[in-house]
Amino acid sequence: MGAFSRQKFFQQLAHGCLLPTAQQGLEQVWQLLVICLLCRLLWMLGSQMVVAMKAISLAFDLDSGVVTSVPSPIEFMGYIYFVGTVIFGPWISFNSYKEALEGRKMSLSWLLKVFVSWVKSQICLVISNCVAPYLFPYFIPVYGDKLLRGKKRRKIRGTPAKWLLAYENTMSFHFSNYFVGYLSETTTTLAGAGFTEEKENLKWDMTVSEPLNIEFPRSMVEVVTSWNLPMSRFLHTYVFKSALKFGTFSAIMVTYTASAFLHGLSFHLGAVLMSLGFITYIEHVLRKRLAAIFNACILSMRCQPNCTHRNKKKLWVYVINIAFSALAILHLTYLGSVFNSSVDYMEDDEDDITHQTIQKWSALSWTSHWVTFGCWILYRLIL
Repeated sequence: MGAFSRQKFFQQLAHGCLLPTAQQGLEQVWQLLVICLLCRLLWMLGSQMVVAMKAISLAFDLDSGVVTSVPSPIEFMGYIYFVGTVIFGPWISFNSYKEALEGRKMSLSWLLKVFVSWVKSQICLVISNCVAPYLFPYFIPVYGDKLLRGKKRRKIRGTPAKWLLAYENTMSFHFSNYFVGYLSETTTTLAGAGFTEEKENLKWDMTVSEPLNIEFPRSMVEVVTSWNLPMSRFLHTYVFKSALKFGTFSAIMVTYTASAFLHGLSFHLGAVLMSLGFITYIEHVLRKRLAAIFNACILSMRCQPNCTHRNKKKLWVYVINIAFSALAILHLTYLGSVFNSSVDYMEDDEDDITHQTIQKWSALSWTSHWVTFGCWILYRLIL
């Protein structure tokens, strides 16, 4: 979209972005949705379809005894190429895959889960493409017409404006992730997986991302957990626990390194993930220390109702937690600024990506890294 007045922008938004985005989203995945539904129907007759997941988790489960016997070649290929997760994910365990093959009866709750996840995915796609890139010039015009797209927008100077533009990039990136998360819930549930069962009570309750915990975070620790719950569970089970014998810090860095490899080991992804490793570790130990000093519920993760902290709901406890929440939003904006929707990372070479990442963070004065270093200094002083 070019530079418009706010009135003309909203007139053009529906026809120029909202409808084409929703239409293209449906055109790209309707075949997959039909295949997932056919897979669900065939499993009710006893047929087995090929499905997808991580072979590494199966190896660990075989070694630990969670999976008692080596699967047959057909079972293995079916698990690896499970149609419900092969394109958009998420990771599911081999036992979850085996449970899906039993062909649970179709129900209204199953259909409702598919429908709700699909609607959420399309809403997130529209926000990512049609709302987030124009958040401050049109939807929240904090600078009037100064942040309009075009030459004026590229020439914006000043720290506040740079952070607003960085937040737009971050928000667009976040909602593209939520789109994939909700779409993966749709395909996995439609294919017959993604449920929990207690006695005879079957719940179609797969959750991939928790957007509220990311957009309004308590901590960066909560953010990285809520970003992709199955992936976090995979890394915690098969990487973090195995590396914990080397110490907490080493285990955290090994986990983020493994995540970087799984994501493709591009410079901007590696830089973000390794930065997250330091940020989450320092935040965790600092808040743990402060919680012990003040005997208060200010840990990175929410305390259980029966925790032993004396100070739970006092005003200053809320103020400290809100301060850390604001700090997490700053970290998210800073780290997410490198994921520019206008840059094709698949086509750019690694040198260009490296330059763009350094340029983005340099424009923001390396704020997040300096703040993290300051938090580490504070932690060492009160240790």
